[in-house]
Amino acid sequence: MSTARTSTADPTTAAGIPTHRALVREPGGVRLRLRPTPQPAPGELLVATQVAGLCGTDIQMLRGLRDDPAPVIGHEGIARVVAAGPGVPDALRRPGTPVVVNPTHASDPSFLLGHNVDGLLQERTLVPATAVRDGLVVPLEREPDAVLGALIEPLAAVRYALALLATSRPRTLVVYGEGTIGQLAVRAARHRLGDGVRVLLVHHTPAGLAWSARRAVSGVESTLGSVPPLGPEPVAALLATPRDGTPDALAAALRLGGGELTVDLFGGLPPGAADPLLPGVDLSAVRAANCAGQPVPYAFTTADTTDGRRVRLTGHRGVGNHHLAEAAAELCRYPDTYRDLVTHVVGPSEAARIMTDLSTGPGRTVAGSRLVKLAVRFAPAPPEPLESP
Repeated sequence: MSTARTSTADPTTAAGIPTHRALVREPGGVRLRLRPTPQPAPGELLVATQVAGLCGTDIQMLRGLRDDPAPVIGHEGIARVVAAGPGVPDALRRPGTPVVVNPTHASDPSFLLGHNVDGLLQERTLVPATAVRDGLVVPLEREPDAVLGALIEPLAAVRYALALLATSRPRTLVVYGEGTIGQLAVRAARHRLGDGVRVLLVHHTPAGLAWSARRAVSGVESTLGSVPPLGPEPVAALLATPRDGTPDALAAALRLGGGELTVDLFGGLPPGAADPLLPGVDLSAVRAANCAGQPVPYAFTTADTTDGRRVRLTGHRGVGNHHLAEAAAELCRYPDTYRDLVTHVVGPSEAARIMTDLSTGPGRTVAGSRLVKLAVRFAPAPPEPLESP
């Protein structure tokens, strides 16, 4: 008996849209275009984006600072299954199933969602067979509201970083970076490192410091540039910076006082990045040693600085599926802890204008307010609750 299966739905009929809207990178900016909706081939999955987030790496791509080729970017968000090609696992075949797509394949470099494969900033996304077969489409038992769905992947990455740093049992966490990752990290820190940990958020702009001051997180100390004296206990530093800012953040972290130091190179690194205090240490290799949740136990590099301090270095690429599931659950449990980070919620047309503006200028002010997380809603907004008579 043949085991071949037919597609669960024809997107040109069941999905109801022979074409779909996509935010496409083009010379001069981002345009909202209609594209033909594909039919999933064997092993492939077609999903409908509910909400997609725009992250710092996406903004670097818009500004031409990275050469990732995908015309449609976006690797954060929630989608729903529309149609499945033959051979897709049963757990993913039911139309309407809410899913997140793990953007990073641990062993197949041909799949990096929103980088070398078209991403989620479109109404329909075709997930290749390599990602479906190797389990990168994660069904959600519970899903946070559509807006918070834009934070699942970045919060998963933060949980990965905090799990790495937790191995050193730090009593102080210093977070460099005032963007989404830095803000998520200081909000999640005590869930992962314990209530007694001291948390400092180091900003690099007065505007970032002012934004944090207006949305103060209980127990978090905010600073601009410098870090106050630290005690003798173990210290962890999380470098949540754009990759061109990571070398400076590392240099600052290596000058921190305190006890044993562990550093997470979260923010990526420019090609050939090195630090004069760490001669011979391949920082890119340190960061890449952990990828998509592997290996277990985690990989660390221990090095001595030229001034005699022993440092543990680590980092990671991507996240594991369990990080995504845990992040979704955390957003369901504590939605109000994170909701203020989604500063802008727009539809695709407005998103095209914002993304074009971001591609041409260095700032992050949108509609008169600081952009932390842009959520692009593709699904209709849920109805507002009625007022009691």
